[in-house]
Amino acid sequence: MHDTTHEDELRGALRALAADPARRPLLLALDFDGTLAPLQDDPEDSRVLPEAVTALAALAARPDRVRLALVSGRALGDLHRLAEVPPGTVLIGSHGAERARVTEHGLDRDVIRLTDDQADRLAALGGELQSVARGRDGVWVETKPAAVAVHTRMADPATGDEAEREALAVGERLGSKVLHGKKVVEVSVLDADKGAALVALRDELGAGVVVCAGDDVTDENAFRALGPDDVTVKVGDGATVARYRVAGPEALAGLLADLARGAADGSVDAEAGPAGRA
Repeated sequence: MHDTTHEDELRGALRALAADPARRPLLLALDFDGTLAPLQDDPEDSRVLPEAVTALAALAARPDRVRLALVSGRALGDLHRLAEVPPGTVLIGSHGAERARVTEHGLDRDVIRLTDDQADRLAALGGELQSVARGRDGVWVETKPAAVAVHTRMADPATGDEAEREALAVGERLGSKVLHGKKVVEVSVLDADKGAALVALRDELGAGVVVCAGDDVTDENAFRALGPDDVTVKVGDGATVARYRVAGPEALAGLLADLARGAADGSVDAEAGPAGRA
């Protein structure tokens, strides 16, 4: 595990990147729940903090300097409905299995095509994971285009732990990819993850550097996939390979607002300077 550096050093690093023409466009890739939006027991209550909404809109106004992406475990439809992101933002959903671009009129989606075997396994997953949730208060199942997730955030700890163990066992038997995050087990019939999806997007955009922030264990795949010159940010507590850490979504929103100001004028605070490694 890498040590992480102080928030002020991260602010300096972001200001330096915003002012460096050689690193453009900067790809800003952010998780949603627990990163832009504080975690909620009911995922329908999740909303991006207002300061972050304003900052992302300002950053999107300079696509020559910054490109935006949300990289989330949520299905694309839910992510688009809740996230309040500006047109031009790329949405990567279902931990990398889904992708779309936000337009003025909705989503321009990449189509997911499953083989007959994958479709059969997805149907079987849905049935077996529904059985895991049945009769357990606070445990519920979400079906996505290429995956099924068991959520336990609203269950008591003993019930949630038991449901997660059973879901993991089903996933090992029927899935191609099993992800165990915060109070959720997601089983996909596609071998996709946030890291591979983010690297593919960086290459397509020709991004000079990636700034990636996330709070969950599934975001570690994205952190590991990026290079030594990229900026990785763990939001909140927990072990991480990220270079930096911030306390929570509120702190990240403040840093995004600062980055938006830097992207607008291209200036760097001379006293802050670029940050070194931890």
